[in-house]
Amino acid sequence: MRQINKVAVLGAGVMGATIAAHLANAGIPVVLLDMAPKELNAAEKSAGLTIDDPKVRNRIAAAGLEGLKKMKPAPFFLPDYAGYIETGNFEDNMEELRQCDWVVEVVTENMAIKKQLFTDKVAPNLKEGAILSTNTSGLSINEMAECLPENIRRNMLVTHFFNPPRYMQLLEIVPCAHTDPAVIAFMASFIEKRLGKGVVYGKDTPNFIANRIGVYSICSCIHTMLAMEMTVEEVDAVTGPATARPKSATFRTSDLVGIDTLLHVANNSHELLVRDEEREIFKLPGFVGDMVAKGLLGNKSKQGFYKKVKGESGQDSFYYDYVTGEYVPSQRPRFPSTDAVKTIDDPVWRIKSLLDSSDKAAQFAWINLRDTLIYAFNRIPEIAGDIVNIDNAMKWGFNWELGPFEMLDAIGVASFVAKAENDGVTVPAGLKAIERFYRFEEGKEFYYDIQGASYCETPAIPGFVSLPILKKNNKIVETNGGASVIDLDDGVFCLEFHTKMNAIDHDILQMIHTAIRRSEEEGIGLVIANEGAAFSAGANLAQFVAAISEKKFDDISRTVDSFQKAMMAIKYCGVPVVAAPHALVLGGGCEICLHADAMTPHAETYMGLVEIGVGLLPAGGGTKEMALRAMILAEENSAEITPFIFKNFMNIGMAKVSSSASELVQMGFTKSGNAITMNIRKRIHDAKLKVIAMAANYRPGRPMTGLKAPGRSVAASIKSQLWNMQKGGFISEYDQFLGGTIADVITGGDLPGGALITEEYLLELEREAFINLCGKQKTLERIQHMLKKGKPLRN
Repeated sequence: MRQINKVAVLGAGVMGATIAAHLANAGIPVVLLDMAPKELNAAEKSAGLTIDDPKVRNRIAAAGLEGLKKMKPAPFFLPDYAGYIETGNFEDNMEELRQCDWVVEVVTENMAIKKQLFTDKVAPNLKEGAILSTNTSGLSINEMAECLPENIRRNMLVTHFFNPPRYMQLLEIVPCAHTDPAVIAFMASFIEKRLGKGVVYGKDTPNFIANRIGVYSICSCIHTMLAMEMTVEEVDAVTGPATARPKSATFRTSDLVGIDTLLHVANNSHELLVRDEEREIFKLPGFVGDMVAKGLLGNKSKQGFYKKVKGESGQDSFYYDYVTGEYVPSQRPRFPSTDAVKTIDDPVWRIKSLLDSSDKAAQFAWINLRDTLIYAFNRIPEIAGDIVNIDNAMKWGFNWELGPFEMLDAIGVASFVAKAENDGVTVPAGLKAIERFYRFEEGKEFYYDIQGASYCETPAIPGFVSLPILKKNNKIVETNGGASVIDLDDGVFCLEFHTKMNAIDHDILQMIHTAIRRSEEEGIGLVIANEGAAFSAGANLAQFVAAISEKKFDDISRTVDSFQKAMMAIKYCGVPVVAAPHALVLGGGCEICLHADAMTPHAETYMGLVEIGVGLLPAGGGTKEMALRAMILAEENSAEITPFIFKNFMNIGMAKVSSSASELVQMGFTKSGNAITMNIRKRIHDAKLKVIAMAANYRPGRPMTGLKAPGRSVAASIKSQLWNMQKGGFISEYDQFLGGTIADVITGGDLPGGALITEEYLLELEREAFINLCGKQKTLERIQHMLKKGKPLRN
């Protein structure tokens, strides 16, 4: 059975090093190799080293590894994972390849250099049967394969990671003419499950799938911007969420990628795509080249289409005026059409509503979508075999909410064709004959096969659960405005939230009890999961503002009591409850996970108890859980409790948020035995398996009693440090007050150390402290600021 137990990455530049880091994240040992320097640098000379010293010869690869440790956003889940990477060079360490099951080439995008590396260095040292891949973003895999013997060609393919590899879901696989289909299938499965990527299958064409269409769309935006005399800010106001694309829209995305990179890919496309009907679109206006010549490269040079300058009141924003070649102050343009769709969560209705408008933004959106979607249709079968690969490539590689063919369905194919033809645009004959691209029939999803002119079942990947598909199959057993209970089969139910940002409201709290009752009476366990942009951004603050303003503290007390009861119902459910968090898991969302029996978090889980940012403390059992866990750890280790309490206090007092799921153990949010799911689409399946495994011998817990309170002396110690921090200017007076309130609760209140308390007592302390803080004007100001600005106020 084929396995990948060790990988070699050839090339320690930014891309090669970050690929190595993500392999390390997956627990795979990596050898990272690059060139051996030809001469000493100044530091090496002063240290008395020679050109033969290993530190000198491995300098380039070692620098790549060191760079990873300082990079932001962090390429490692945890800094310690750097230990999975060894470094070396192409001259002394190529024999390491004989121990590697997969070799990834990530050297400069030059065909001659790649071929020479393959023939001179890789082929003589490659382990029998090892897989060889290139991370090229557009060079021909078939041309590369020509220089290698037949036995290596069978195991050779493109594995094109998107940058940054840790965070971008897309990976494009492109085989050469000789690649063994079994190798393609193995690599796809390995990359999906072990590395957590979404795999699409491209063809050996320039820029493959995502960059071909994504760069076309950006180039089209630039030409249309000039034609309609719009600014880069105006274009970005249209081509972001209003058109089901990311907030970075067109020009912030270009700054992120690098304007030099954009220009290179566009020029490469124009040079190579001689038969492309839209070839001239890739020829960018002269001002883009001028920006590159002036070093205005985007984020990497801190100025591109946008830049920020430190002013008297903070950062002042500017955008590039391509007419004058100068930066001008940000205008933050708004259009009636884009304002109107901001409150529409469903991207299908958002696009439809935008295109139903007639202002300048709607006109621009239509022209760009029209041309992009027709271009995507014309690329089949040139760049991919079907629409599913193209749609997934754009969603996973460019963070579009809908792929091109999903957009056509959203607009309505017949309406799209009629409107495009009314513009005088040539519409492909094949597009006119299609009613829609996706349909759901007899419990299955089908896509339209353009080449076969028929519908085919969308391939299902074992172990991947889709809640939308289950809901279409009538698997919802309970529902209300905030949440639903879905039958996952095998006696396992799923509690799904579906409020905005999955903020926890009364409907969700009510459905928690309903889900637990259903699971206890008819099943063996419960999964708490959803497929929203965030697992949960916390409690619905908007519901608190009015009550606080009107001083309805009895109502607030009842709401907090209801929240606490729901959390305790999760913790002491008669069947196992497993949370499957992902993305943002803040405040109340974190508290839900803390009360579950276990978690199967996605690797990119950002969890924290952040209530202090709005002038409150965790009162859904979060502070209580942090106190209990510190008490239990101290008891288990027969140790003094202060360091355990202080660590957990800092989680709350500093509003710490995990940088990955790997950090959850260190923060005390989960146990070391809880596995992490690398692929977000596999998370619910893994949680279901965890429930089934636990159900066989499940013993429900009981509310805890006889706990030894840390006591007022530990609280005093914490407050002393808060005083020092306030006097040092690190926190405000109100932060100090909030920290003191949290310290009182987490240590068990005004009691001597060792006094016996109960779990319910800690909940009462939480609730009383929360209501007291709701009566403070500065807390109200913090909540209002968060709701208005989306970031905390430190008053």
